[in-house]
Amino acid sequence: MGSKPGAVIIEGHVQGLSNTRSLGEAGIPVFVVDKNDCLARFSKYCLKFFRCPDYLTDEFTDFLIEIAKNNNLNGWVLIPSNDHAVFTISRHKNKLEKYYRIITPALNIIENIYDKTRLFRIAENEGIPYPLTYNIKKIEDADQFEISFPVIIKGRFGLSYYKKFGKKAFFATDETSLKKYLKVIKKNFELENAIIQEFIPSDKTNKTISFTSFCEDGEIKTFWMGAKLREHPLRFGTATFAESVYVEECYLNSINLLRALNYTGVSEIEYLKDPRDGKYKLIEINARTWLWVGLAKECGIDYAKYIYDYLNDIPVGFPAEYKLNTKWINYFTDTIFSIKAIVTGKLRISEYLKSLKGEKTAAVFQKEDIMPGIMFLALMPYIMVKRT
Repeated sequence: MGSKPGAVIIEGHVQGLSNTRSLGEAGIPVFVVDKNDCLARFSKYCLKFFRCPDYLTDEFTDFLIEIAKNNNLNGWVLIPSNDHAVFTISRHKNKLEKYYRIITPALNIIENIYDKTRLFRIAENEGIPYPLTYNIKKIEDADQFEISFPVIIKGRFGLSYYKKFGKKAFFATDETSLKKYLKVIKKNFELENAIIQEFIPSDKTNKTISFTSFCEDGEIKTFWMGAKLREHPLRFGTATFAESVYVEECYLNSINLLRALNYTGVSEIEYLKDPRDGKYKLIEINARTWLWVGLAKECGIDYAKYIYDYLNDIPVGFPAEYKLNTKWINYFTDTIFSIKAIVTGKLRISEYLKSLKGEKTAAVFQKEDIMPGIMFLALMPYIMVKRT
């Protein structure tokens, strides 16, 4: 390899593709690592692609060390785009730092973020609202609470729960359905690793808000915010259509939360406005870049480049502002799920067409780097299976 250190992008789906392009456009060498076929491997900026073991295993750490030794990657930057990879890198950070530059925080910080019970305790101490949440160890424990329905049952550790059940949450409308779902969960999962949470109703305007930032020791250096305009599945899904926004309440709450976490690096904090009291309530944090990180870059906030420069002691000019009202769309998934929503009466055609007006950036398709877009179409059935 050349004398310039590069970066290893871990998980090369849409967000990994965006990070690959961001660094590649800056002339930084990029390798992509994924346990499946992925979009970023087809980018012209991907110099090498490696298929790896499961991110949550110790073998994944050994694999990263092996490719560092075999390809002379000493001093290269690791940029994970997957929660399981974040956990493993954090858990083996001391070992991996002998070979790589790493932005992922220490394990105690990661555990405070991905364990929702810990996270909400910190939020409560900081006066940050979050949905009413119940922790139980056995099904009968639910009887001690005066629960107002509907509620959702989800995992304290979201991604592990999703991998186990194929969905982010179960939706219970009454005590009978709650007990039914708890029995289903108990067969495959420890109940103490699940939480019962009040369901924030939709008034069709309260979209999920993502507050994203680059921090150093809890101090926000730059930030960007976006709203999920459409997602799949509805209310619990990943964005197919989004827009850059600014919400003062989310900004102020995030300042306190990130300071309490003493966070360094890039993170995404999700909030949802509760129409019953008008407050933006904390949903979760991702200690990494997120699916539509490309929209932040389009708006002037290039997180992948900030990570690279920061870890290589290159002065970073953190922007104080970003473009608003710019949209991001995954034409492939948004078209499919919008048609489905129109057919089922959940979306009006006029509403859909109106939403497409204005400045937009595409999630995958890019004329200057066309192969990932072509391969997205070719691999669509495979991606729909492997990425869910």
